[in-house]
Amino acid sequence: DTQVRFVKSALWYHGYDRPELHCLPADGSTGSRELLLAFSWLLHRLGLLEQLLARNRVKPGDETSVCTCEDDLPVNQEGPTEAGSEGGLEDRVDVRYLQWLHGRLRFQWHSLHAQHQEQCKLLHKIHLFTSGSHMDQILGHFSVTETDLVRQPENYKQLLQLLEAETMQLEAFLEWKQLEPVYWQWMETVLDNMAEEGNMCESQDAHVEKRRLPGVTSCCPWADNLTGQMDRLSRDLMALQDQLHQLVTQRKAAWWDKVTTREELQKEGFSASARKIQENVEVKLRGLTSLHAPKKNKMHGSCRLVLRNKHPASKAGFGQSVSKEPVSAVSATEVIRELQMREASLQRELDQLREECRRRLDEIAEGLEGVICISP
Repeated sequence: DTQVRFVKSALWYHGYDRPELHCLPADGSTGSRELLLAFSWLLHRLGLLEQLLARNRVKPGDETSVCTCEDDLPVNQEGPTEAGSEGGLEDRVDVRYLQWLHGRLRFQWHSLHAQHQEQCKLLHKIHLFTSGSHMDQILGHFSVTETDLVRQPENYKQLLQLLEAETMQLEAFLEWKQLEPVYWQWMETVLDNMAEEGNMCESQDAHVEKRRLPGVTSCCPWADNLTGQMDRLSRDLMALQDQLHQLVTQRKAAWWDKVTTREELQKEGFSASARKIQENVEVKLRGLTSLHAPKKNKMHGSCRLVLRNKHPASKAGFGQSVSKEPVSAVSATEVIRELQMREASLQRELDQLREECRRRLDEIAEGLEGVICISP
């Protein structure tokens, strides 16, 4: 039961909302065809096999994750709604609890950052002490895995088994790629059969419903009473729907009156705010053009760390593939410079938001009579 619930929740999280799957029993007794459809959807939508191969890949070298792509997350700049401003006490959260959570998150972040720095120092020592020992002159040094194999040769068998298992997985993946068109043709026939069965079931249910209802009404003594109660409930629901529609219309009219009044009272202030927003947008656009102009190659993914000597021809850098061509490698200095530019841009945006919040708080505080606001 736990596995079935976990599979349903995971599929729902990834966007598979087919009701026939989520209505299956929790004991797993039925639903093999629905699971087949869900599995095929995962193959097509998420690239499941590619993700499994990347996750199970043996990493003999030291790697790190690099991302110089821009975030495409949508920014919600809408103000609080009327329902949110009129929420009850049960929807409010204590500010001290939020401060405690923020402090705990900062402490964990600092701990993680310190551990990462310590890991980088140890990694640099391994690369520096083993410099010139590797057979590949392009690398020139051992990785952590290779250093462990030198110290403990008995672990070589375990690494060999992992490499053999990865080779078998890659061979199976190549075979799957050759047979994949046949699989999708078969799934098309499965979908067609399910669509035909669904249409037949709907027509049969409608026919049975039309055939049985008159018989039940004529032969059962309590059918007339039940039908009358259903009619009364229907009339009550229609009346409630009309009342709800009238209430929504009144609320909309009142809301538009408030908006119109506020626009008339704050027309000058609104124009000033619009001009300020337009200026901020122009500044951000200029900053984005200046930031994006020199950037041509965006990196995202795992890269192998390679320590370079302090010669002009070979600077400190890391690349996704070990090659003699300098195009396939990227210097750590370049990545740091790009991240610093992004940090400066985000810091400017944060300062602008803080200034706007401070100004709004000052405007709110000016409207409060007999209240003294002291900043923390």
